[in-house]
Amino acid sequence: MPPKATRGATRLDPTRRDRVRAGKDLRERVPRSRHAEWTPARDRPDPIEQLRSTNAARVADLLPIRYGRMAESPFAFLRGSAGVMASDLATTPSTGLRVQLGGDAHLSNFGIFGTPERNEVFDLNDFDETLPGPWEWDVKRLATSLASAARSHGLGRAWGRRAARAAVRSYREAMLRYAPLRYVDIWYSRLDAGDVSRQVARQGRKLIGRYARAARSRTSLHVFPRLARPVGGGYRIRDDPPLIVHYPDRSELDLTHTLFDEYLAGLPEERRLLLDRYHPVDVAQKVVGVGSVGTRCAILLLLGDRDTDDPLFLQVKEALPSALEPYAGASPYANHAQRVVVGQHLIQQTSDSLLGWGSIRRRDFYVRQLRDWKFTADPASMGPKALLGHGELCGAALARAHARTGDPAAIAGYLGTKDTFDRAVAQFADAYASQVDRDYRELLRAIRSGRVRARRNA
Repeated sequence: MPPKATRGATRLDPTRRDRVRAGKDLRERVPRSRHAEWTPARDRPDPIEQLRSTNAARVADLLPIRYGRMAESPFAFLRGSAGVMASDLATTPSTGLRVQLGGDAHLSNFGIFGTPERNEVFDLNDFDETLPGPWEWDVKRLATSLASAARSHGLGRAWGRRAARAAVRSYREAMLRYAPLRYVDIWYSRLDAGDVSRQVARQGRKLIGRYARAARSRTSLHVFPRLARPVGGGYRIRDDPPLIVHYPDRSELDLTHTLFDEYLAGLPEERRLLLDRYHPVDVAQKVVGVGSVGTRCAILLLLGDRDTDDPLFLQVKEALPSALEPYAGASPYANHAQRVVVGQHLIQQTSDSLLGWGSIRRRDFYVRQLRDWKFTADPASMGPKALLGHGELCGAALARAHARTGDPAAIAGYLGTKDTFDRAVAQFADAYASQVDRDYRELLRAIRSGRVRARRNA
Protein backbone atom coordinates (compact mmCIF):
# COMPACT_ATOMS: atom_id res chain seq x y z
CA MET A 1 0.00 0.00 0.00
CA PRO A 2 1.23 3.58 -0.54
CA PRO A 3 2.75 5.36 2.45
CA LYS A 4 0.35 7.50 4.43
CA ALA A 5 0.74 11.23 4.99
CA THR A 6 1.88 12.38 8.42
CA ARG A 7 -0.85 14.31 10.23
CA GLY A 8 -0.31 18.02 9.68
CA ALA A 9 2.56 17.52 7.24
CA THR A 10 2.83 19.68 4.12
CA ARG A 11 4.25 16.85 2.02
CA LEU A 12 4.48 13.10 2.11
CA ASP A 13 7.52 11.33 3.51
CA PRO A 14 9.18 9.87 1.51
CA THR A 15 8.46 12.38 -1.24
CA ARG A 16 7.04 11.31 -4.56
CA ARG A 17 10.30 12.38 -6.16
CA ASP A 18 12.20 9.96 -3.91
CA ARG A 19 9.79 7.17 -4.77
CA VAL A 20 10.07 7.84 -8.50
CA ARG A 21 13.84 7.64 -8.07
CA ALA A 22 13.47 4.39 -6.14
CA GLY A 23 11.43 3.02 -9.03
CA LYS A 24 14.11 4.03 -11.51
CA ASP A 25 16.75 2.38 -9.34
CA LEU A 26 14.86 -0.91 -9.61
CA ARG A 27 15.83 -1.01 -13.30
CA GLU A 28 19.37 -1.89 -12.21
CA ARG A 29 18.14 -5.01 -10.43
CA VAL A 30 15.37 -5.89 -12.88
CA PRO A 31 16.02 -4.33 -16.31
CA ARG A 32 12.77 -3.59 -18.10
CA SER A 33 13.91 -5.58 -21.13
CA ARG A 34 13.95 -8.73 -18.98
CA HIS A 35 10.16 -8.76 -18.95
CA ALA A 36 10.31 -10.09 -22.51
CA GLU A 37 11.57 -13.41 -21.20
CA TRP A 38 9.52 -16.58 -21.36
CA THR A 39 11.12 -20.01 -21.26
CA PRO A 40 9.15 -22.82 -19.62
CA ALA A 41 11.01 -24.52 -16.80
CA ARG A 42 12.17 -28.08 -17.36
CA ASP A 43 10.07 -29.20 -14.40
CA ARG A 44 7.04 -27.11 -15.42
CA PRO A 45 3.92 -28.79 -14.01
CA ASP A 46 1.57 -30.62 -16.37
CA PRO A 47 -1.12 -28.00 -17.17
CA ILE A 48 -3.88 -30.61 -17.39
CA GLU A 49 -3.03 -31.95 -13.94
CA GLN A 50 -3.02 -28.40 -12.64
CA LEU A 51 -6.55 -27.96 -13.94
CA ARG A 52 -7.68 -31.28 -12.52
CA SER A 53 -6.22 -30.44 -9.10
CA THR A 54 -9.07 -27.95 -8.57
CA ASN A 55 -11.82 -30.43 -9.43
CA ALA A 56 -12.42 -31.71 -5.89
CA ALA A 57 -13.88 -28.36 -4.86
CA ARG A 58 -16.25 -28.21 -7.85
CA VAL A 59 -19.54 -29.84 -8.81
CA ALA A 60 -18.47 -33.01 -10.65
CA ASP A 61 -21.43 -33.04 -13.05
CA LEU A 62 -20.45 -29.59 -14.38
CA LEU A 63 -16.77 -30.33 -15.02
CA PRO A 64 -17.35 -31.57 -18.60
CA ILE A 65 -18.90 -28.17 -19.38
CA ARG A 66 -15.79 -26.46 -18.00
CA TYR A 67 -13.47 -28.48 -20.23
CA GLY A 68 -15.81 -28.16 -23.19
CA ARG A 69 -15.77 -24.39 -22.94
CA MET A 70 -11.99 -24.32 -22.56
CA ALA A 71 -11.67 -26.52 -25.66
CA GLU A 72 -13.35 -23.89 -27.87
CA SER A 73 -10.10 -22.02 -28.56
CA PRO A 74 -6.68 -21.22 -27.08
CA PHE A 75 -8.11 -17.95 -25.76
CA ALA A 76 -10.90 -19.87 -24.00
CA PHE A 77 -8.24 -22.14 -22.51
CA LEU A 78 -6.39 -19.07 -21.23
CA ARG A 79 -9.58 -17.76 -19.62
CA GLY A 80 -10.09 -21.00 -17.72
CA SER A 81 -6.50 -21.56 -16.59
CA ALA A 82 -5.61 -18.66 -14.31
CA GLY A 83 -3.78 -21.05 -11.98
CA VAL A 84 -1.60 -22.40 -14.77
CA MET A 85 -0.48 -18.92 -15.79
CA ALA A 86 0.00 -17.84 -12.16
CA SER A 87 2.41 -20.74 -11.71
CA ASP A 88 4.34 -19.57 -14.76
CA LEU A 89 4.26 -15.87 -13.84
CA ALA A 90 5.83 -16.73 -10.49
CA THR A 91 8.99 -17.73 -12.40
CA THR A 92 9.24 -14.40 -14.30
CA PRO A 93 11.10 -11.20 -13.26
CA SER A 94 9.42 -8.97 -10.66
CA THR A 95 10.32 -5.58 -9.20
CA GLY A 96 8.92 -6.53 -5.78
CA LEU A 97 6.32 -3.74 -5.91
CA ARG A 98 2.91 -5.11 -4.91
CA VAL A 99 -0.66 -4.00 -5.55
CA GLN A 100 -4.11 -5.49 -5.09
CA LEU A 101 -4.22 -7.67 -8.20
CA GLY A 102 -7.37 -8.26 -10.19
CA GLY A 103 -5.81 -11.71 -10.43
CA ASP A 104 -7.43 -12.68 -13.72
CA ALA A 105 -6.98 -9.55 -15.83
CA HIS A 106 -7.71 -10.96 -19.27
CA LEU A 107 -9.49 -8.71 -21.75
CA SER A 108 -12.95 -10.27 -21.22
CA ASN A 109 -12.84 -9.32 -17.54
CA PHE A 110 -13.13 -5.61 -18.36
CA GLY A 111 -16.25 -3.75 -19.38
CA ILE A 112 -18.79 -1.01 -18.78
CA PHE A 113 -20.67 -0.80 -15.48
CA GLY A 114 -23.35 1.51 -14.15
CA THR A 115 -22.58 3.50 -11.00
CA PRO A 116 -25.25 4.20 -8.36
CA GLU A 117 -25.47 7.68 -9.89
CA ARG A 118 -26.33 5.99 -13.23
CA ASN A 119 -23.09 6.95 -14.97
CA GLU A 120 -21.18 4.45 -17.08
CA VAL A 121 -17.55 3.65 -16.22
CA PHE A 122 -15.06 1.26 -17.79
CA ASP A 123 -13.41 -1.05 -15.27
CA LEU A 124 -12.40 -4.55 -14.25
CA ASN A 125 -15.19 -7.04 -13.82
CA ASP A 126 -14.16 -10.39 -12.29
CA PHE A 127 -12.44 -10.56 -8.89
CA ASP A 128 -12.56 -14.27 -8.01
CA GLU A 129 -8.73 -14.43 -7.97
CA THR A 130 -8.02 -11.01 -6.43
CA LEU A 131 -5.07 -10.97 -4.03
CA PRO A 132 -2.10 -8.70 -3.23
CA GLY A 133 0.80 -9.52 -5.53
CA PRO A 134 3.32 -8.25 -8.12
CA TRP A 135 1.77 -5.63 -10.41
CA GLU A 136 3.51 -7.13 -13.43
CA TRP A 137 1.35 -10.28 -13.26
CA ASP A 138 -1.87 -8.44 -14.14
CA VAL A 139 -0.16 -6.51 -16.94
CA LYS A 140 1.31 -9.66 -18.48
CA ARG A 141 -1.97 -11.58 -18.28
CA LEU A 142 -3.81 -8.70 -19.96
CA ALA A 143 -1.20 -8.45 -22.73
CA THR A 144 -1.17 -12.21 -23.26
CA SER A 145 -4.96 -12.32 -23.51
CA LEU A 146 -4.87 -9.78 -26.34
CA ALA A 147 -2.18 -11.75 -28.16
CA SER A 148 -4.08 -15.01 -27.70
CA ALA A 149 -7.46 -13.54 -28.66
CA ALA A 150 -6.01 -12.14 -31.89
CA ARG A 151 -4.71 -15.58 -32.85
CA SER A 152 -7.86 -17.42 -31.78
CA HIS A 153 -10.17 -15.14 -33.75
CA GLY A 154 -8.20 -14.98 -36.99
CA LEU A 155 -6.48 -11.60 -36.62
CA GLY A 156 -2.97 -13.07 -36.57
CA ARG A 157 0.13 -12.70 -34.42
CA ALA A 158 1.12 -9.25 -35.70
CA TRP A 159 -2.14 -7.65 -34.58
CA GLY A 160 -1.90 -9.54 -31.29
CA ARG A 161 1.53 -8.08 -30.58
CA ARG A 162 0.31 -4.64 -31.61
CA ALA A 163 -2.73 -4.83 -29.31
CA ALA A 164 -0.63 -6.11 -26.41
CA ARG A 165 1.83 -3.27 -26.87
CA ALA A 166 -1.00 -0.71 -27.04
CA ALA A 167 -2.45 -1.99 -23.76
CA VAL A 168 0.90 -1.81 -21.97
CA ARG A 169 1.60 1.65 -23.38
CA SER A 170 -1.81 2.80 -22.16
CA TYR A 171 -1.05 1.34 -18.71
CA ARG A 172 2.35 3.06 -18.56
CA GLU A 173 1.05 6.45 -19.69
CA ALA A 174 -1.85 6.29 -17.23
CA MET A 175 0.52 5.39 -14.38
CA LEU A 176 2.69 8.39 -15.27
CA ARG A 177 -0.41 10.59 -14.95
CA TYR A 178 -1.29 9.09 -11.56
CA ALA A 179 2.22 9.38 -10.10
CA PRO A 180 2.05 13.10 -9.14
CA LEU A 181 -1.57 13.06 -7.95
CA ARG A 182 -2.79 13.14 -4.37
CA TYR A 183 -3.95 9.75 -3.16
CA VAL A 184 -7.51 11.02 -2.69
CA ASP A 185 -7.57 12.24 -6.30
CA ILE A 186 -6.40 8.83 -7.50
CA TRP A 187 -9.11 7.20 -5.41
CA TYR A 188 -11.84 9.32 -6.98
CA SER A 189 -10.51 9.09 -10.54
CA ARG A 190 -12.72 7.37 -13.08
CA LEU A 191 -12.66 6.15 -16.64
CA ASP A 192 -15.98 7.16 -18.19
CA ALA A 193 -17.19 8.43 -21.53
CA GLY A 194 -16.41 12.00 -20.54
CA ASP A 195 -12.91 11.43 -19.19
CA VAL A 196 -11.71 8.74 -21.57
CA SER A 197 -10.81 11.21 -24.32
CA ARG A 198 -8.02 12.53 -22.14
CA GLN A 199 -6.76 9.12 -21.07
CA VAL A 200 -6.66 6.77 -24.06
CA ALA A 201 -5.85 6.95 -27.75
CA ARG A 202 -8.35 7.33 -30.58
CA GLN A 203 -9.42 3.69 -30.96
CA GLY A 204 -10.37 3.40 -27.29
CA ARG A 205 -12.33 6.67 -27.41
CA LYS A 206 -14.43 5.38 -30.28
CA LEU A 207 -15.33 2.17 -28.43
CA ILE A 208 -16.44 3.43 -25.06
CA GLY A 209 -19.52 5.23 -26.38
CA ARG A 210 -20.63 2.06 -28.17
CA TYR A 211 -20.08 0.01 -24.99
CA ALA A 212 -22.04 2.50 -22.88
CA ARG A 213 -25.07 2.34 -25.17
CA ALA A 214 -25.06 -1.46 -24.99
CA ALA A 215 -24.74 -1.42 -21.18
CA ARG A 216 -27.86 0.70 -20.69
CA SER A 217 -30.05 -2.05 -22.12
CA ARG A 218 -28.66 -4.76 -19.81
CA THR A 219 -30.82 -4.64 -16.71
CA SER A 220 -32.95 -7.02 -14.67
CA LEU A 221 -36.03 -5.56 -16.32
CA HIS A 222 -34.61 -6.18 -19.78
CA VAL A 223 -33.65 -9.80 -19.09
CA PHE A 224 -36.77 -10.69 -17.10
CA PRO A 225 -38.83 -12.10 -20.02
CA ARG A 226 -35.89 -14.32 -21.06
CA LEU A 227 -35.03 -15.66 -17.60
CA ALA A 228 -38.51 -15.93 -16.05
CA ARG A 229 -41.89 -17.34 -17.03
CA PRO A 230 -45.39 -17.01 -15.54
CA VAL A 231 -46.53 -20.00 -13.46
CA GLY A 232 -49.86 -20.22 -11.59
CA GLY A 233 -50.25 -16.51 -11.08
CA GLY A 234 -46.60 -16.04 -10.12
CA TYR A 235 -43.21 -16.26 -11.81
CA ARG A 236 -40.50 -18.88 -11.95
CA ILE A 237 -36.98 -18.93 -13.40
CA ARG A 238 -36.87 -20.70 -16.76
CA ASP A 239 -34.93 -23.96 -16.82
CA ASP A 240 -32.29 -24.20 -19.55
CA PRO A 241 -30.46 -27.49 -18.85
CA PRO A 242 -27.63 -27.92 -18.14
CA LEU A 243 -26.90 -24.20 -17.70
CA ILE A 244 -29.92 -23.21 -15.59
CA VAL A 245 -31.68 -25.87 -13.50
CA HIS A 246 -33.75 -25.87 -10.36
CA TYR A 247 -32.37 -27.67 -7.33
CA PRO A 248 -33.89 -31.16 -7.04
CA ASP A 249 -33.22 -31.19 -3.30
CA ARG A 250 -35.36 -28.93 -1.13
CA SER A 251 -32.53 -28.68 1.41
CA GLU A 252 -30.35 -26.89 -1.15
CA LEU A 253 -33.12 -24.35 -1.67
CA ASP A 254 -33.44 -23.81 2.09
CA LEU A 255 -29.68 -23.34 2.39
CA THR A 256 -29.76 -20.65 -0.29
CA HIS A 257 -32.43 -18.75 1.63
CA THR A 258 -30.38 -19.11 4.84
CA LEU A 259 -27.33 -17.73 3.04
CA PHE A 260 -29.44 -14.87 1.67
CA ASP A 261 -30.48 -13.91 5.20
CA GLU A 262 -26.82 -13.86 6.30
CA TYR A 263 -25.94 -11.73 3.28
CA LEU A 264 -28.70 -9.25 4.14
CA ALA A 265 -27.50 -8.99 7.72
CA GLY A 266 -24.06 -7.92 6.52
CA LEU A 267 -25.29 -5.12 4.24
CA PRO A 268 -25.42 -1.46 5.30
CA GLU A 269 -28.83 -0.55 6.71
CA GLU A 270 -29.93 1.58 3.75
CA ARG A 271 -29.30 -1.31 1.34
CA ARG A 272 -31.16 -3.75 3.56
CA LEU A 273 -34.05 -1.30 3.45
CA LEU A 274 -34.01 -1.43 -0.34
CA LEU A 275 -33.97 -5.23 -0.49
CA ASP A 276 -36.66 -5.47 2.20
CA ARG A 277 -39.02 -3.98 -0.40
CA TYR A 278 -38.53 -7.04 -2.60
CA HIS A 279 -39.63 -10.59 -1.92
CA PRO A 280 -37.72 -13.70 -3.10
CA VAL A 281 -39.71 -15.66 -5.69
CA ASP A 282 -37.40 -18.38 -7.02
CA VAL A 283 -33.82 -19.64 -7.08
CA ALA A 284 -31.98 -21.88 -9.56
CA GLN A 285 -28.46 -23.11 -10.22
CA LYS A 286 -26.72 -21.27 -13.09
CA VAL A 287 -23.47 -22.09 -14.89
CA VAL A 288 -21.34 -18.99 -15.54
CA GLY A 289 -18.08 -18.12 -17.27
CA VAL A 290 -15.25 -20.46 -18.16
CA GLY A 291 -12.90 -20.70 -15.20
CA SER A 292 -15.85 -20.49 -12.79
CA VAL A 293 -17.68 -23.49 -14.23
CA GLY A 294 -18.11 -26.10 -11.53
CA THR A 295 -18.24 -23.67 -8.65
CA ARG A 296 -21.62 -23.43 -6.95
CA CYS A 297 -23.53 -20.54 -8.50
CA ALA A 298 -27.19 -19.61 -8.43
CA ILE A 299 -29.54 -16.82 -9.43
CA LEU A 300 -32.30 -15.45 -7.24
CA LEU A 301 -35.39 -13.78 -8.64
CA LEU A 302 -36.95 -11.11 -6.44
CA LEU A 303 -39.99 -8.99 -7.25
CA GLY A 304 -41.21 -5.65 -5.98
CA ASP A 305 -44.87 -4.83 -5.51
CA ARG A 306 -45.25 -4.13 -9.26
CA ASP A 307 -44.04 -7.62 -10.22
CA THR A 308 -43.27 -7.72 -13.93
CA ASP A 309 -41.90 -4.19 -14.21
CA ASP A 310 -39.93 -4.34 -10.93
CA PRO A 311 -37.84 -7.55 -11.02
CA LEU A 312 -34.40 -7.93 -9.47
CA PHE A 313 -31.99 -10.76 -10.25
CA LEU A 314 -29.17 -11.48 -7.82
CA GLN A 315 -26.28 -13.83 -8.49
CA VAL A 316 -24.96 -16.02 -5.66
CA LYS A 317 -21.46 -17.26 -6.48
CA GLU A 318 -19.11 -19.52 -4.57
CA ALA A 319 -15.64 -18.14 -3.81
CA LEU A 320 -12.78 -20.65 -3.71
CA PRO A 321 -9.18 -19.85 -2.70
CA SER A 322 -7.47 -17.60 -5.22
CA ALA A 323 -5.47 -19.43 -7.88
CA LEU A 324 -2.64 -17.02 -7.03
CA GLU A 325 -2.32 -18.04 -3.38
CA PRO A 326 0.38 -20.73 -3.85
CA TYR A 327 2.61 -18.11 -5.50
CA ALA A 328 1.59 -14.71 -4.03
CA GLY A 329 0.80 -15.77 -0.47
CA ALA A 330 -2.33 -16.62 1.49
CA SER A 331 -5.25 -14.24 1.78
CA PRO A 332 -5.58 -12.37 5.09
CA TYR A 333 -9.29 -13.26 5.01
CA ALA A 334 -10.49 -16.66 6.19
CA ASN A 335 -13.66 -16.19 4.14
CA HIS A 336 -12.82 -16.11 0.44
CA ALA A 337 -16.05 -14.32 -0.45
CA GLN A 338 -14.95 -11.52 1.87
CA ARG A 339 -11.58 -11.55 0.07
CA VAL A 340 -13.40 -11.09 -3.25
CA VAL A 341 -15.70 -8.33 -1.99
CA VAL A 342 -12.94 -6.37 -0.24
CA GLY A 343 -10.67 -6.74 -3.27
CA GLN A 344 -13.43 -5.50 -5.55
CA HIS A 345 -14.04 -2.44 -3.37
CA LEU A 346 -10.31 -1.70 -3.37
CA ILE A 347 -9.94 -1.97 -7.14
CA GLN A 348 -13.18 -0.82 -8.73
CA GLN A 349 -14.14 2.81 -9.20
CA THR A 350 -17.68 2.12 -7.96
CA SER A 351 -18.76 -1.36 -6.94
CA ASP A 352 -22.26 -2.86 -7.14
CA SER A 353 -24.43 -1.31 -4.42
CA LEU A 354 -25.78 -4.75 -3.51
CA LEU A 355 -22.41 -6.52 -3.35
CA GLY A 356 -22.07 -8.59 -0.18
CA TRP A 357 -20.95 -11.95 1.17
CA GLY A 358 -21.73 -14.80 3.52
CA SER A 359 -20.98 -18.47 4.17
CA ILE A 360 -22.80 -21.69 4.85
CA ARG A 361 -21.59 -25.23 5.51
CA ARG A 362 -17.99 -24.02 5.31
CA ARG A 363 -18.52 -22.70 1.80
CA ASP A 364 -18.08 -19.02 1.02
CA PHE A 365 -20.42 -17.09 -1.30
CA TYR A 366 -20.72 -13.54 -2.50
CA VAL A 367 -23.86 -11.90 -3.87
CA ARG A 368 -24.19 -9.24 -6.56
CA GLN A 369 -26.72 -8.03 -9.12
CA LEU A 370 -26.90 -10.24 -12.19
CA ARG A 371 -27.62 -7.35 -14.57
CA ASP A 372 -27.10 -3.69 -13.76
CA TRP A 373 -25.85 -1.72 -16.75
CA LYS A 374 -23.08 -4.24 -17.32
CA PHE A 375 -21.54 -4.93 -20.71
CA THR A 376 -18.43 -6.85 -21.73
CA ALA A 377 -17.47 -7.00 -25.40
CA ASP A 378 -17.01 -10.37 -27.10
CA PRO A 379 -13.47 -10.53 -28.55
CA ALA A 380 -14.74 -12.83 -31.30
CA SER A 381 -16.69 -9.87 -32.69
CA MET A 382 -13.72 -7.48 -32.64
CA GLY A 383 -11.82 -6.45 -35.71
CA PRO A 384 -8.16 -5.52 -35.37
CA LYS A 385 -8.76 -1.84 -34.58
CA ALA A 386 -11.46 -2.67 -32.03
CA LEU A 387 -9.09 -5.11 -30.32
CA LEU A 388 -6.46 -2.37 -30.25
CA GLY A 389 -8.91 0.13 -28.74
CA HIS A 390 -10.18 -2.37 -26.19
CA GLY A 391 -6.60 -3.05 -25.12
CA GLU A 392 -6.05 0.69 -24.60
CA LEU A 393 -9.12 0.93 -22.38
CA CYS A 394 -8.10 -2.14 -20.38
CA GLY A 395 -4.58 -0.84 -19.85
CA ALA A 396 -5.83 2.50 -18.55
CA ALA A 397 -8.37 0.84 -16.24
CA LEU A 398 -5.76 -1.56 -14.88
CA ALA A 399 -3.34 1.31 -14.13
CA ARG A 400 -6.05 3.14 -12.19
CA ALA A 401 -6.76 0.00 -10.15
CA HIS A 402 -3.08 -0.52 -9.36
CA ALA A 403 -2.53 3.17 -8.54
CA ARG A 404 -5.30 2.98 -5.92
CA THR A 405 -3.66 0.14 -4.02
CA GLY A 406 0.05 0.33 -4.83
CA ASP A 407 2.72 3.02 -5.17
CA PRO A 408 2.06 4.76 -8.50
CA ALA A 409 5.17 6.96 -8.19
CA ALA A 410 7.51 3.99 -7.82
CA ILE A 411 5.81 2.01 -10.60
CA ALA A 412 5.87 5.07 -12.88
CA GLY A 413 9.53 5.62 -12.08
CA TYR A 414 10.30 2.08 -13.09
CA LEU A 415 8.25 2.25 -16.29
CA GLY A 416 9.60 5.61 -17.46
CA THR A 417 8.62 7.66 -20.50
CA LYS A 418 10.16 5.40 -23.15
CA ASP A 419 8.51 2.28 -24.60
CA THR A 420 11.11 -0.21 -23.32
CA PHE A 421 8.66 -1.97 -21.02
CA ASP A 422 5.86 -1.88 -23.62
CA ARG A 423 7.97 -3.68 -26.20
CA ALA A 424 9.26 -6.22 -23.67
CA VAL A 425 5.82 -7.24 -22.42
CA ALA A 426 4.43 -7.41 -25.95
CA GLN A 427 7.25 -9.84 -26.77
CA PHE A 428 6.44 -11.85 -23.64
CA ALA A 429 2.75 -11.87 -24.57
CA ASP A 430 3.50 -13.26 -28.01
CA ALA A 431 5.78 -15.96 -26.57
CA TYR A 432 3.35 -16.92 -23.83
CA ALA A 433 0.45 -17.02 -26.30
CA SER A 434 2.45 -19.74 -28.05
CA GLN A 435 2.68 -21.53 -24.69
CA VAL A 436 -1.10 -21.25 -24.39
CA ASP A 437 -1.42 -22.80 -27.86
CA ARG A 438 0.70 -25.76 -26.73
CA ASP A 439 -1.26 -26.21 -23.49
CA TYR A 440 -4.51 -25.99 -25.44
CA ARG A 441 -3.37 -28.81 -27.72
CA GLU A 442 -2.58 -30.84 -24.58
CA LEU A 443 -6.16 -30.34 -23.46
CA LEU A 444 -7.50 -31.53 -26.81
CA ARG A 445 -5.31 -34.63 -26.57
CA ALA A 446 -6.53 -35.25 -23.03
CA ILE A 447 -10.14 -35.04 -24.23
CA ARG A 448 -9.53 -37.41 -27.15
CA SER A 449 -7.80 -39.93 -24.88
CA GLY A 450 -10.54 -39.80 -22.25
CA ARG A 451 -8.22 -38.35 -19.61
CA VAL A 452 -10.81 -35.62 -19.14
CA ARG A 453 -14.45 -35.53 -20.25
CA ALA A 454 -15.70 -32.52 -22.18
CA ARG A 455 -19.18 -31.41 -23.15
CA ARG A 456 -19.14 -29.07 -26.13
CA ASN A 457 -21.63 -26.30 -26.97
CA ALA A 458 -22.93 -25.88 -23.42
